[in-house]
Amino acid sequence: MENVHQFAFRPTLLHVFISSIKIACFLFNTNCIFFFTPILAFYILFFVSLALVGCLCVFNPNPCPVLEFELRKAKETIQALRANLTQAAENEVPLQERKNYKSSPEIQEPIRPLEKRALNFLVNEFLLKNSYKLTSITFSDENHDQDFELWDDVGLNIPKPPDLLQLYRDFGNHHVTARDVVDVSVGVDDDELEAATPILGNIPVFETTPQSIEQCLIVQKLEDQISVLNSEKWSLMEQIQRLESEIDFLKNENFAVSTVYGVAPHPSSKQVPLTVSEDNGRYLDIKSSENENKHGNTEEKSLSLSAEVDSRTSKDDTLNSVPRKETEKLSSCAPSTKAAVHFDKPNRKLSPAFHQALLSFCRMSADSRLGSEVSRIADSEKSVMLMLGRCLPHIVPNVLLAKREELIPLILCTACLHPEPKERDQLLHILFNLIKRPDDEQRQMILTGCVAFARHVGPTRVEAELLPQCWEQINHKYPERRLLVAESCGALAPYLPKEIRSSLVLSMLQQMLMEDKADLVREAVIKSLGIIMGYIDDPDKYQQGFELLLSALGDPSERVVSATHQVFLPAYAAWTTELGNLQFHLIPTLLNKIEKLLREGEHGLDEHKLHMYLSALQSLIPSLFALVLQNAPFASKAKLQGEVPQIEVTRFPRPASPLQDVAIIIGSREQLAVLLQLYDYQLEHEGTTGWETLLWVVNQLLPQLIEIVGKINVASTACVHEFSRFFWRLCRTFGKIFTNTKVKPQFQEILRLSEENIDSTAGNGVLTKATVPIYATGVLTCYIQEEDRKLLVGFLEDVMTMLSLSHAPLDSLKASFVELGANPAYHELLLTVLWYGVVHTSALVRCTAARMFELLVKGVHETLVAQRVVPALITLSSDPEI
Repeated sequence: MENVHQFAFRPTLLHVFISSIKIACFLFNTNCIFFFTPILAFYILFFVSLALVGCLCVFNPNPCPVLEFELRKAKETIQALRANLTQAAENEVPLQERKNYKSSPEIQEPIRPLEKRALNFLVNEFLLKNSYKLTSITFSDENHDQDFELWDDVGLNIPKPPDLLQLYRDFGNHHVTARDVVDVSVGVDDDELEAATPILGNIPVFETTPQSIEQCLIVQKLEDQISVLNSEKWSLMEQIQRLESEIDFLKNENFAVSTVYGVAPHPSSKQVPLTVSEDNGRYLDIKSSENENKHGNTEEKSLSLSAEVDSRTSKDDTLNSVPRKETEKLSSCAPSTKAAVHFDKPNRKLSPAFHQALLSFCRMSADSRLGSEVSRIADSEKSVMLMLGRCLPHIVPNVLLAKREELIPLILCTACLHPEPKERDQLLHILFNLIKRPDDEQRQMILTGCVAFARHVGPTRVEAELLPQCWEQINHKYPERRLLVAESCGALAPYLPKEIRSSLVLSMLQQMLMEDKADLVREAVIKSLGIIMGYIDDPDKYQQGFELLLSALGDPSERVVSATHQVFLPAYAAWTTELGNLQFHLIPTLLNKIEKLLREGEHGLDEHKLHMYLSALQSLIPSLFALVLQNAPFASKAKLQGEVPQIEVTRFPRPASPLQDVAIIIGSREQLAVLLQLYDYQLEHEGTTGWETLLWVVNQLLPQLIEIVGKINVASTACVHEFSRFFWRLCRTFGKIFTNTKVKPQFQEILRLSEENIDSTAGNGVLTKATVPIYATGVLTCYIQEEDRKLLVGFLEDVMTMLSLSHAPLDSLKASFVELGANPAYHELLLTVLWYGVVHTSALVRCTAARMFELLVKGVHETLVAQRVVPALITLSSDPEI
């Protein structure tokens, strides 16, 4: 006190301090506040406080108690100044504008600066609590004039409100503005409400503004309405209880009765229609019939019962007259087409209020999203679809990845029947993103669902809803998802508009074939391209298909090439056949490419490309033979009558895929059997006159193939093997009669194996080329009957003799022995040929036979070695001329 006394007797400093306080108070309590910013006001307060602290520190050597007292006083002054500042800021909107906002509620009042700072603080707090740190930093940078770490920086003289989440959850507990409320008749006169309305003096006044007074009046009126409705509700429930006893006597009458606890029809009504509104299940409207009411209009009521009640106040507990369980019962009884539901009532005298209080102990909740869905029972297909559309996006993330395919039926049915396009798009997006990396079985389930969806909705919706989902994932980082896209394009091809098939889908598959690095994805693309080729009907896309075929055949992956031969090439060949391009473009083009390779490969043949083109030709043989049969002179006579002949099991080579099965290309095995019978008869008895397709094969295809064979390097074992297999499949497919009458004569004419040519070197150069091994292994081995084996043995003996006597290279004979020696079934045949050479009269032939033993002896069985090889070698070893 002595220090304070000393300070009080310092007139100069005391006078300065008091003057500063007066100036600050004057500025904050006059209109000057509109010329000073809040920051300037606080600066003045800061300097006043600083002056006070300085004065005390000068005159008091131990100023702590005094400083604490003055600090409290300064804080109180700051709070008072902040309150004045807040009130001044609240009054910044002119009075006339505030009146306009009240008279026109649809015009939203602009945000005030203090409101903006408060909302900014709450938003930033929400971002930080929910780990949106980067967003919070950006938000703080954009509001650099505000300190988000201190609530007092907002400038409001009120406690900090709850966070945004609490404000959101508490929103439903407040009254709704008048323009959002629909007035309903409850049998209460306005005079009663006005009489029950308290005067202004009875309302606790927290603010003296007209707006606060008006809000208090509205709240009080609403509370009075609630109490009046509550009393009327109890009276109605008493009436209901009386009427229920009367209904028990009318059970045997033929009229509909809708009875639930707490709601019953008037006895004078013929029927009580129960209507459930299409909102979120929060309100149930029960209206009495307007047809016959002879007991007065006071009993005709329209009662709105709320299913969501705030249990935090005692008044709201009183309002909860119909529990949620009863609301669920009402919802389940909504369909009027079903039989009325009757619930047995106990023979008790408990009051409805007691029953209501008793049922309130049942723990039920409709406050959450899930509770709202559970509390409603769908009464139509549309409502079921709407419910599934709302619930599935929340269900899917909580299902184990390994079991998510179980949701596919639900997702698809909802996507098919849901009325909202946006919801359907979301559901289909969920379908394609259902599993992060779907395995083969899961992809099959999704594809099955997509096909079912396409069948149900038609091509327009498939194009508009399913294809965009495929397009979005065409470059997905996981190959399993891209694989799903590739497979979907093929599975959906039959259900798309034809313009989309030949444009968008074809372009998607082409892009994936060229760009995707995964072999499995490209394999699926090839299979889908094959399906597209089976449905495409735009001739302008033929050349694009041919380019895709060449790209697929040249793919570095064996899986892709195999899929090309199994699916893409047969499907493309079928389309080519329909266009008439098989024998006039596709096959000739491949042959020309082979010839070009042979011309350019004099110094080094690209065997990979040769294999690519030749294997494609080999895969086209079934399609070519089917074309020959379908264009035959007897095609119109081929009808299924009587007993159908059987086709030998070994008649055709085993196809690489069902699409290369001639029976499937023709249509059926029975039809093929009839055509084959007529085919063999035509070749054997009537020839090929007028058979243009077969004439093209005989006169153009075979001569060109034999010419190509003559250009092959005989030392190339791979090329010899490829062409041998090609001719073997060609001869087996076209049949034995065709081979004997059309193929063999052309080879024999070129080889000219006759006795007069044995000693002549001219004209036998073809014997040193690949024609010999290909003819021997590709044509003469097609059939293994005794005459065929004799023909093969005779040919090899003649070749060995002619080459030996003419001193020609033995490469062609060696190639024949190597190719045939790879099959043990021909070992004994080859030993027969060699024994012919061992006992030949010419030493040259015996010498050639000795050399051939070197190629054969390695793979011969021990029995043959002992019985056939050893005696031959002993004979040769004793030959004095070798």
